[in-house]
Amino acid sequence: MKTACLVTFGCQMNVHDSQRMEELLRADGFELVAEPEGADVIILNTCSVREKAEQKLRSEVGRLKRLDALVVVTGCVAQQEGEKLLSRVSHIDAVIGPDNLHELPGVLRELEGGAPPLVRAQFDTEAPRFLVNEAAPGAVATSAYVTTMKGCNERCSFCIVPYTRGPERYRSAEDIVAEVERLVSAGAREVVLLGQTVNSYRDPAVPMPEGADPDDSQFASLLRRIVERAPSLVRLRYTSPHPRHVTSDLLRAHAELAPLAEHVHLPVQSGNDRVLKRMIRRYTRAEFVARADALRKARSGLVLSTDVIVGFPGETAAEFDDTLSLVREVGFCGLFGFKYSPRPYTPALKLRDDVPEEEKQRRLQALFELSEEQLRAHLATLVGSRATVLVEGPSKPGAKTWAGRTQRNEIVHFEAPAPESEVSSAIGAGAVAVVEIIRANKHSLEGRVESVRVPRAERPRSAYRRIALPLVEAPKS
Repeated sequence: MKTACLVTFGCQMNVHDSQRMEELLRADGFELVAEPEGADVIILNTCSVREKAEQKLRSEVGRLKRLDALVVVTGCVAQQEGEKLLSRVSHIDAVIGPDNLHELPGVLRELEGGAPPLVRAQFDTEAPRFLVNEAAPGAVATSAYVTTMKGCNERCSFCIVPYTRGPERYRSAEDIVAEVERLVSAGAREVVLLGQTVNSYRDPAVPMPEGADPDDSQFASLLRRIVERAPSLVRLRYTSPHPRHVTSDLLRAHAELAPLAEHVHLPVQSGNDRVLKRMIRRYTRAEFVARADALRKARSGLVLSTDVIVGFPGETAAEFDDTLSLVREVGFCGLFGFKYSPRPYTPALKLRDDVPEEEKQRRLQALFELSEEQLRAHLATLVGSRATVLVEGPSKPGAKTWAGRTQRNEIVHFEAPAPESEVSSAIGAGAVAVVEIIRANKHSLEGRVESVRVPRAERPRSAYRRIALPLVEAPKS
């Protein structure tokens, strides 16, 4: 049997794409192996959001050059560089962009037949095609990704995604919901909806009303359809939303839909209005804070995490301090921080990258220290409380402890109960455990399991959360 090794760099979208490529390869007779040594085909699924992506690719390909294998580069660097990769980096046999991944088996057959190096990197803007999870029973993880859209229309000045992923294209709501139904029937207990700006979703089969606000979307309607059609779904998440599309309808969905997670990752990038304008983020600090507050008022206990870029061209020390103050004001319980790096084809290239590397590093370290402080404080408040944990599996292979995540996305570890207990027999990936939190660690919690239930594919009494407080609508840009 032919073997293939898939190496993935980057975001959840790349992880999803790699999972779908694995399915395509298995269906074509390949066995997937964990290490490149000995593999017949090595696929590098790349990310180009940060600087030096091509250099990292060169290094990886150079390391693989000694192996007797076909080397295929997929993902965003493949789309960004296309034909140029073949001339710049030796020992690459094929370059396949994100919209051409379905061609992978055919490309490999051509290469095996003696074809010269191939490039497939064309956007499918006229007839968008989405890779779908085949949802084979027994092969579906507790948590599964579902793509709602691809591409981005935001054009933030620092971001290469519109160039590597193209303009926004959406799947029909019916296709999305049908995939979720199949996944839940096959054993998924959590679904994570993916999109570059996931909450800008618009159903191509249902036109928006005439005169609709540009910030409006049909995302909340999609969430409601999923909850209605997949009643045994335990948890529903989405990533990554854009603050502009936190609409009043989305706030109501957070208030009413019980499976919707009590955690939202809401990228802010900067806490200073001048920097936000240069980033072309299309909201102000005050507007972001209003949307964050509205989300937390809509759903009691909801927590937020974010993305931040430090050292954007022209960012002063005082403007970075504004970002730190925003992190404190909003009270993020987690963040991803990055040093600004120039990316090809982005508007920010016209700006002078005038923040020294050592200053970027200092700011990043200060950001991480504040984030760690806030996370520790948040986790400490949970000691003595009870949490509902979706069990993902053992903490690590062979461990006697189990791990899972709460509705707020906190990681919880807990010991397995005595083997003879009724609770012990029910614990496994996909089970829902009620856990008393007994200790807060640096990035996780420890607890004592009290009860466990195994969700069944039957309609619950209500998929909606009843609320008494009025909603607060975030102001629009």
